[in-house]
Amino acid sequence: MINEIDAKLLEKIADLTGKPVGAFNIRKDSGCEARQSTEHIEITSKTDKEGIEIRIKDGTKGEVCHIPVIISKSGVSEMVYNDFFIGDDCDVEIVAGCGIHNTGCNESRHDGVHTFYIGKNSRVHYAEKHYGENGEKADGKNVMNPQTVVYLGENSTIQMDTVQIRGIDSTKRMTRFVCEAGSEVVVTERLLTHGQQEAVSEMEIELNGADAKSRVISRSVAQDQSQQLFYPRVVGNAACFGHVQCDSIIMGDARIRSIPEIAANHPDAQLVHEAAIGKIAGDQLLKLETLGLTAEEAEDTILKGFLA
Repeated sequence: MINEIDAKLLEKIADLTGKPVGAFNIRKDSGCEARQSTEHIEITSKTDKEGIEIRIKDGTKGEVCHIPVIISKSGVSEMVYNDFFIGDDCDVEIVAGCGIHNTGCNESRHDGVHTFYIGKNSRVHYAEKHYGENGEKADGKNVMNPQTVVYLGENSTIQMDTVQIRGIDSTKRMTRFVCEAGSEVVVTERLLTHGQQEAVSEMEIELNGADAKSRVISRSVAQDQSQQLFYPRVVGNAACFGHVQCDSIIMGDARIRSIPEIAANHPDAQLVHEAAIGKIAGDQLLKLETLGLTAEEAEDTILKGFLA
């Protein structure tokens, strides 16, 4: 049964992602807590490994599928494989939220591989939000290592929004897109690290078909002694368009590396990348302080706006 801590984690995930309605699968401490399929979205357990399969019928529109994960114990370590089979002519939203409440001194860890097979002429909005916290006097590490692989059919679109704001001590995110003709990838990544936290995000987008497009926007903040690495790669193998933008704010003794890479293997591939790392401008802080905010409030306001 879901206890008070689990309910709070679900509430936090819901605040980030929206409340579960329609099809959903709630995973808690390496087991299935609750599941519901709909007429057009079927969720079943894998038979050969940990994880689930989500099958969305051709022509499904306006439906949402939630797959939150809860870890409420210290020392839990799991590897999950989730596969999504999305039919032709769909327009759906998939929400993956993961919350860890570590109550002890052992590491709690959730690793997951999400693989999407998107049919022709379909639109998918995929949101992945991570949240972590420790119990009173608990100092166990919270670790998440998500991997996402997306195969887009002709003229299909995926909009991916990822958020990780505090609470996760170590994360390595691996993301790969394979794009056919006329397909489009839009990625927005938001990240904040603090303390001794470490975060790595590697991304590869293969634009294989004519008129394939990709847009990547990464915004991150590194505080204290935390470290970040962002390594996006866009490969143009046809007449295509790709754009990568990486903006980071660095604070304290933090370290940030941003390494955008573009590779053109076709004369009509148009690829662009931008990267910027800097601190908060003093005049921005001063302006807010003249409006009555303290230095801490002014800084927090700027960071919230940057990561919005």
